[in-house]
Amino acid sequence: MFQTKRLTIRRWQDADLPILAEVYGDADAMRWVGDGQPLTEADCSRWLAVTRANYERRGYGMYAAEELSSSNVVGFCGIVHPGDQVEPEIKYAFRRAHWGRGLATEAVGGLLAYGRDTLGLMGFIASIAPENVASRAVLTKVGMTPSAIRLDENGEETHYFEWRG
Repeated sequence: MFQTKRLTIRRWQDADLPILAEVYGDADAMRWVGDGQPLTEADCSRWLAVTRANYERRGYGMYAAEELSSSNVVGFCGIVHPGDQVEPEIKYAFRRAHWGRGLATEAVGGLLAYGRDTLGLMGFIASIAPENVASRAVLTKVGMTPSAIRLDENGEETHYFEWRG
């Protein structure tokens, strides 16, 4: 789909399933996502199918992030519409071994440019848990600004950021 300084961002493939399960099955990483529960391999397999449908329906979805120097998948990022929401939302997660290297910032910055320049999307949101300091830093570094705090169905706060191209 596009490249950054250190990453190739491409569509998901069936061969990505083991790494998807590694990343989204990591309880520590998943504490920041959705209900905080890790995904099973079966959940990840279903998500592959949903992502293929999103490629067909919208022309975009979740992507694999491959490190240029090794061609290894280091994480995932994408533009999604959870629950069919109107606003395109940025999502990302990286393998624990690659945390703290600026790869998420690089991938998200690339996604915003790709979404604007190639897909014609003029605005994005991102949602994070208030305690997720690392994601707050990523979103701020790429120029997203805090926009709202909303309560989810369990009464938990979610912080929203927005970006207008």
